[in-house]
Amino acid sequence: MPRMIFVNLPVTDLKRATAFYEAVGAVRNPQFCDETASCMVFSETIFVMLLTHDKFRQFTPKPISDAKVSNQALFCLSADSRAEVDDTVARAEAAGGVADPGPKDEYSFMYGRSFEDPDGHMWGVNWMDLAAFAARSDMAPA
Repeated sequence: MPRMIFVNLPVTDLKRATAFYEAVGAVRNPQFCDETASCMVFSETIFVMLLTHDKFRQFTPKPISDAKVSNQALFCLSADSRAEVDDTVARAEAAGGVADPGPKDEYSFMYGRSFEDPDGHMWGVNWMDLAAFAARSDMAPA
């Protein structure tokens, strides 16, 4: 069985967050959803659990940080092409996110952009040409 990752994110508005993640390509799995949580599926191995603040507090005694002010983690999704990177970021922006809060990564073998969700959680989207990466001599920008 492949390892899976479940990213748990505190959100201020569960319906808005669910709609946002659907807009950027995740599918809501109703089996693991209720009025406090939405399970968003990006692939067979990548899941994002959107949790109301009250639900999130059940898992940690630490305060919930404001992702619009500080970062604790950066998340990144792979893409099959440069066009898919651009399309994902465009869909995120159209759904109420912020496009490119971080600098673009542009190398001869890799292309990446980023977006913030409505709660300020920052995501990268990257495409990589593995054959070109293996043949590279350095990581100088293209």
